[in-house]
Amino acid sequence: MKSLFFSILFSIFISIGLYAQSDSIAVVNAKWHKEKIGEGVTLKTFWFQNSLFNSNQFVSVLEVKKKKKYEFDLGYEPKKLITTSDFGEQANAIASLNGTFFDISNGGSVDYIKFNGEVINENRLSKNGKRAIHQKSALVINKGKLGIAKWNGSPNWEKTLLADDIMVSGPLLIMDKSEEKLDTANTFNKTRHPRTAVAITKNKRVLLITVDGRNANSAGMSLFELSKLMRWMQAEDAINLDGGGSTTLWVNNGTGVVNHPTDNKKWDHEGQRKVANVLLLKKK
Repeated sequence: MKSLFFSILFSIFISIGLYAQSDSIAVVNAKWHKEKIGEGVTLKTFWFQNSLFNSNQFVSVLEVKKKKKYEFDLGYEPKKLITTSDFGEQANAIASLNGTFFDISNGGSVDYIKFNGEVINENRLSKNGKRAIHQKSALVINKGKLGIAKWNGSPNWEKTLLADDIMVSGPLLIMDKSEEKLDTANTFNKTRHPRTAVAITKNKRVLLITVDGRNANSAGMSLFELSKLMRWMQAEDAINLDGGGSTTLWVNNGTGVVNHPTDNKKWDHEGQRKVANVLLLKKK
């Protein structure tokens, strides 16, 4: 009886391993649709049809090579909400990606944002003074160059970061090539949703990523699945941003919104949710 138990257990582990291997191969071998947006900037999209995490997944990636002619910037509104595409158009940006978590009723970020040295929003902590899981990492921008930072455990950590612009968000997915430990009991982590992420690869390319969800055409991902996807994309650092109905990638190439936002519950590009802040890619 004991030998039968171990035999079954071994079979399960082998099965899981084979699924993981086939998923990674699916990402590596994907025939991405590629569109040049500018020198060193490429938009890539691929629809994994029942071939990634045993589900349909539509993934959009804006890949930005290290070029002196481009810079990253933040767009924000302290109180009101506007669409990701409007943020991009108003800034005359090359691309706009929805940012961190916000107050959907009253506007403004619920996570710390600093812009050009001025604090725009402070972290909204829980009643017991604890940080949310999305307040333990940050996008940092210095002279247009983007990086990812990890909370060091101190209460005023973000105020010690030496950066022109800071957007606290999370959870952190990968830091220094190692996957971060995520709480397996947290529903936000383990449930599939549309997701937005930023990654920095080993060759220092920046990836702006959306994963569509809440639709038969794309299931969305848990954060555990998203972490694996980041690793297979050769990320050395990666951070999760606000997802769900906020997930939007806009590119100034005539196409506009390239993923499938979900607020209109249709499989099209029209269902943008208004947000409080974005990450922008701009020409210097």
